[in-house]
Amino acid sequence: MIPFFVQIKCQLGKSYEVANRLADAEIASEIYSTAGEFDLLCKFYVDQGVDIGHFVNEKVQQIPGIQDTRTIITFKAF
Repeated sequence: MIPFFVQIKCQLGKSYEVANRLADAEIASEIYSTAGEFDLLCKFYVDQGVDIGHFVNEKVQQIPGIQDTRTIITFKAF
């Protein structure tokens, strides 16, 4: 499994709704609310060979209330 993170900027007043939709979809392993430019930080895992860009586009960015995303691809956990 390949881990990666997505920072999510939500439309005003939609952070909890977006977080609940992500949790209901059972596609994120962890979902955190954050302060700053982005409202949520989510950790995802995909199988080897899955296109992360397509996953984010088709599974994450389609959720109503999401305004913007930033994907962070990681290399090694310590």
